[in-house]
Amino acid sequence: MQELSNEVLLALSQIFLFWFAIIWSFTLLVALFRSLKYIFNSCHKGYKLNLLSCPSEGESEVIKTIGYGDLVKVFRRWLMLIIWLVGAQMILAVAFTKIFTFDTAIFEWFNIYVLYAFVLVAGYFSFMLLGTRCKKVKVVKC
Repeated sequence: MQELSNEVLLALSQIFLFWFAIIWSFTLLVALFRSLKYIFNSCHKGYKLNLLSCPSEGESEVIKTIGYGDLVKVFRRWLMLIIWLVGAQMILAVAFTKIFTFDTAIFEWFNIYVLYAFVLVAGYFSFMLLGTRCKKVKVVKC
């Protein structure tokens, strides 16, 4: 096997850094979807999220065994709620940056790690709002 030159190592590192951000973003969505099932199946600090069957039919029952197929509509609403909350955080962050700094570049501080932190904060607050935004989810004491 031939030795790797500096140019080849630099090219491989650039390829890795390019694909790392894309794969990390995709796996973040997969991890959010898979963790939603765990969140519905466990009790946190005395509260639990219950998933209900179709409330449009009048009666809605609590789904005992939650599968991934039951979570698709709830996940879409939860993801859109997270997107709106991240958008609101971005507007506030840009406003604070514009008010308190005199830089000409508005998004100089923004990178994928800041976006990941915004998603974590939005995910925390989204569970408080999920019960009011989605009719299939109720917050109950356990």
